Amino acid sequence: MNEERDERNPGGGPEGMLDSSLIIRHAQIRTPMTVNELVNELGGCAFGAGRIAEAVDIMEMMMLSDTTKFLGLAGALVPAGMRRILSDMVYDGYVDVLVTTGANIVHDIIESLGGHHYHGTAAVNDIELRDKQINRIFDVFLPEEHFTTFEEHMLNAFAGLEGRTLSIRELITALGENIDCKNSILGACYEMEVPIYCPGIADSAIGLQAWLHKQTLSLNVDVFEDMKEFMDICYEARSLGAFILGGGLPKNYILQSMIAIPRGGMDYSIQITMDRPETGGLSGATLDEAKSWGKVKGSGSYVTVYADITIALPIIIAATRERLECKK
Repeated sequence: MNEERDERNPGGGPEGMLDSSLIIRHAQIRTPMTVNELVNELGGCAFGAGRIAEAVDIMEMMMLSDTTKFLGLAGALVPAGMRRILSDMVYDGYVDVLVTTGANIVHDIIESLGGHHYHGTAAVNDIELRDKQINRIFDVFLPEEHFTTFEEHMLNAFAGLEGRTLSIRELITALGENIDCKNSILGACYEMEVPIYCPGIADSAIGLQAWLHKQTLSLNVDVFEDMKEFMDICYEARSLGAFILGGGLPKNYILQSMIAIPRGGMDYSIQITMDRPETGGLSGATLDEAKSWGKVKGSGSYVTVYADITIALPIIIAATRERLECKK
């Protein structure tokens, strides 16, 4: 289950590696066909198809073993329509620890308060959208009025935290306590006692509202307090798995923990990204590269799927669900 096969074996490999078990098997589409049956067909293929099949294999291993599973959540996945998939992953035990950007929490809260994201288009006059108080996230539209509702909710939530010093995780847990929505990621994590870490929370509308609140009232958040709790989770786990959607800060926050504790790296790692490694940016950095830092075990099972998360994630989770149901 190793990742960049072309990097380690750019010329196709010595003859000894041309085993009959490695022959490309051409996928066949049948009717009817389940998602897992499709993925099994993709398992005989190369490129992105084969990597998706590897990701399902690794996800299945994580679910069937005593593995503490970290989900790294970056990108505009809630606006894109992945919210229900992500909250169901929490309810169904696919996530033990969530590390996310502040933006996904913001959009999750907006939906929980009755707001909606709308199908739009990238071929639009953005000045006209601004005049109509409509925000655009690629081909998704979001009315500005939803942020007004969100801001009122946040100021009320902050008001209930006067006189306390909180970690970021404790702050997010307190926000989740006030969410009454079955489809909410925040609400699901609160109900299932899955901790949410958001090291870059200031880089979001939550951060803006916190700053406004602090102009007249107190709000004490210790941004370093989460580190001990997070490291303890990693240290005490029997084995560790990372499912990284996108990259950026959530990816680094999860993987950097392996540098601080003597674990030798993640046992299982799946990354879905469309970024490339040549710029040196973390979101495109390969999991092979992560081995040089001790973030991923050399003997671990890992794969990078170069694909749109909104395409790859539903396939991976649907196929894994089928396999686990069959094993029951």
